[in-house]
Amino acid sequence: MPSPFCPPLLKMPQKLLNTAHYIELGSYQHWPVLLPQRIRLYTYEQIPLFLKENPYITDGYRAHLPSRLCLKSICILSNETVNIWSHLLGFLLFFSLGVSDLSSVLPDAGANRKDYIIYAIGLFCFQVCMLCSVGYHLFSCHRSEKTCRRWLALDYAGISVGILGCYVPGIFYAFYCNAFWRQVYLLTVLSLILAVFCAQIHPRYLSNDWKVIRMTIFSGVAGIGVIPACHWVWLSEGFTSEIVQLFFPRVIVMYLIAGSAFLFYATKIPERYFPGQVNYVGASHQVWHVLVVLMFYWWHQTAVHIMHFRHSRPCLGLSSSFT
Repeated sequence: MPSPFCPPLLKMPQKLLNTAHYIELGSYQHWPVLLPQRIRLYTYEQIPLFLKENPYITDGYRAHLPSRLCLKSICILSNETVNIWSHLLGFLLFFSLGVSDLSSVLPDAGANRKDYIIYAIGLFCFQVCMLCSVGYHLFSCHRSEKTCRRWLALDYAGISVGILGCYVPGIFYAFYCNAFWRQVYLLTVLSLILAVFCAQIHPRYLSNDWKVIRMTIFSGVAGIGVIPACHWVWLSEGFTSEIVQLFFPRVIVMYLIAGSAFLFYATKIPERYFPGQVNYVGASHQVWHVLVVLMFYWWHQTAVHIMHFRHSRPCLGLSSSFT
């Protein structure tokens, strides 16, 4: 029920009051939200056990909804609204970048068939990651725990695909003149991603007991990229080479963004220190979402720059392909 001291209630048309109801958002006692019938928000204590992941987010939970109402809840303010829309807009961003790349950026750069394939793979992986995340955060309120678990598994699969989308253009252009190592690292990364997919088959993989293991697996798959990066610097004759001076700082920035995103995700800051105060905007998972989009965008722009560099400076000879 709304607070009796909330003036907006008196101004609402009677038609709306007959077709929807109000619900107060935790400590925001004078901030009523119009919700469709049969959709309500719950506190942390009221939600099912399988949804209890972050006790510092105390209110604004959707739960017990069929698929139709899960979809309809995209338009209401809950503690998942920013998570849903940040990656939905992220998907639209990478879709538009794909259209722009394939229609103008790549043709203007004189791209060859391999360039088109690499960019298509990278941007497709980013879009899949975004959509899987949107799907999970949209349907995590489903009344069926089994359905929620399936969407969670799809979300984790999307993260793996997103990591693959970072590796493919990075390895391809870093070892542009070293076909042997390019193939070795691409096959290695593909094998690691497939191993992560296989790990999801384990019945306890999605449980809270394996949360640390899941985080360790994804951190390991992402962090192992340091090995080909260092190898690329060595093959490029160290930090004195032009390509390393131009692009190694961009690699560092990418890892700083990724590290910051993981830090927010793992530590649950800021809600850990302000429980109940950032339920709807500013929570750690929301910051994680925004930083992931930023990281993907930064890496895409880096790939554009290094592609132009590679095309302007062709490989010196065939012998370098097997350095």
